[in-house]
Amino acid sequence: MRATTIHAPYDMRVEDVPEPVVQLPTDAVVRVLRACICGSDLWAYRGEAARQPGQRIGHEFLGVVEETGSEVSTLRRGDLVVAPFMWSDGVCDYCREGLTTSCEHGGFWGTVGHDGGQGEAVRVPFADGTLVQLPKDAASDDHLLSALLTLSDVLGTGHHAALGAGVRPGATVAVVGDGAVGLCAVLAAKRLGAERIIALGRHEARTGIARRFGATDVVAERGEAAVEAVRELTRGQGAHAVVEAVGTEQSMRTAVDITRDGGAIGFVGVPHGSGTGLDLGVMFDRNIALRGGVAPVRAYIPELLPDVLDGTVDPSPVFDMTVDIEGVPAGYKAMDGRTALKVMVTNG
Repeated sequence: MRATTIHAPYDMRVEDVPEPVVQLPTDAVVRVLRACICGSDLWAYRGEAARQPGQRIGHEFLGVVEETGSEVSTLRRGDLVVAPFMWSDGVCDYCREGLTTSCEHGGFWGTVGHDGGQGEAVRVPFADGTLVQLPKDAASDDHLLSALLTLSDVLGTGHHAALGAGVRPGATVAVVGDGAVGLCAVLAAKRLGAERIIALGRHEARTGIARRFGATDVVAERGEAAVEAVRELTRGQGAHAVVEAVGTEQSMRTAVDITRDGGAIGFVGVPHGSGTGLDLGVMFDRNIALRGGVAPVRAYIPELLPDVLDGTVDPSPVFDMTVDIEGVPAGYKAMDGRTALKVMVTNG
């Protein structure tokens, strides 16, 4: 089959690799229909996250079950399924508590020895605990498939950020970051009943999507100017709930500075940079809470899926470029150059 591999910074290749097969009785093999490129994939692309030459890549996909191991009981050949960005057994203490990203037997797609989502097929460990079944007729609806694909990562991650920030009906929310996760956090905040949503971003195409998703205000400034703008919009107090969806020192500092006393920050931006941007003394004095981390999206899919299926939530506009499997390297280049927000990969 064909699959995306990474060999060095900026060296992405689509190559012939062995077809996946069931290796353990809890495995399934999924033929990928839709996958995508994540902003976090760009850290490997740029050489800021180590990868072995030839390693697979990609952690967001949905597709059709092609084969199952003898102990897989909830899925059968032909089922349409979505895979969260980590696999998990579904039965360990952490999984039962909803923290599937800490599963004792879990792992990430594309790690050494495992398939990545940006290929034609994937071997899925612990299929019963990992995969979520979708309506079969969705396979013929391109728009719905795009929306469902976001359940693999960005929609659930935006939801996790909103929960961490304590978004509630009537709250004022600010979202730092205009990538796909930040935009999905806007959508999540709207879904959770926020009254006012301030999106921080300077790219008009992205802030246009933010408004479509429910943002009531847009702040294009950065740094101190952004803090002043948010404070001006909130009678000098800041937002009850702030989402940090970038991961840099500056973005975290901005998040702290625009949070209302007694408020909370939900952080989901993968940390990268020289420091955290956090001053615990400031947070202590102002009673600011910090929650977040790697989103356990497998735990959120059952809650979010019905709203995606009935159209109450439509995150599909985050995809603004589509390629086939052979076009994945061009998709990376477009996202790295910020000419694309999020690239979807189609396989038939």
